[in-house]
Amino acid sequence: MRLWHKDLISVLPRQQLLGQWRECCLIARNIAEKGTPNHILVNKIMDYPIEHFIAYTDMVKDEMKKRGYRCDTSRFTKWLQWEQFKIYPSDIFADWHNDRYLNQCFYNLQEKYDCNGINETEYELISRKVLEIKK
Repeated sequence: MRLWHKDLISVLPRQQLLGQWRECCLIARNIAEKGTPNHILVNKIMDYPIEHFIAYTDMVKDEMKKRGYRCDTSRFTKWLQWEQFKIYPSDIFADWHNDRYLNQCFYNLQEKYDCNGINETEYELISRKVLEIKK
């Protein structure tokens, strides 16, 4: 389980973006059923108001729709309702999705590239985005 850095959502390869939607749905279910996602890489979401997670999920959903992917929101809204959150924070996961976490996510994606899990074009998009963010 991983929530990719929020600034990388727009350049995630197809497999990682679709996987991120599944992760968000699973996290929503775990929060609804158990009160926590109960996974070391995503437990930090409990340090933030739930609006941060909802806003993050909305970013994933919007990117999927932008790319023309089918996005069944009923899988998510079965557990958490968007409608109750009218205002999203602008600083989603501010102390978590920082420069250090961006590097961790970038190196994870770099490893996927090195192992032929993502192609050169996808990796170039990611690399350019990371350089743009760090400027």
